[in-house]
Amino acid sequence: MYTDISNDDYLQQFASGDRGDFQLIDVREDDEYAESHIPGASNIPLSEFMARADEISEDGPVALVCNTGVRSSQAALYLASMGYEDIYNLEEGTKGWIKQGRAVESADES
Repeated sequence: MYTDISNDDYLQQFASGDRGDFQLIDVREDDEYAESHIPGASNIPLSEFMARADEISEDGPVALVCNTGVRSSQAALYLASMGYEDIYNLEEGTKGWIKQGRAVESADES
């Protein structure tokens, strides 16, 4: 299984460094990611996720994000079915992140 977390929980648990090495994967399509994404996120679009899942390390926590938490929950279920154990879904997504006034990056800034 995976755990749904809020953006605040993500910041407290991961961005603060408390969880050590982790991966933040944005599963939105390339154009969505290029427009704006949470700082530090890597992009593996959901449409390519199954084919590229081997790019995701099983050695630490994996946080997944999309626009609203729907696509990232699908990716989280897939990783869980593949045996990953430390999986988190940002249930408010990038849309919630922006609505909360948090900083984002665009592809030309990353």
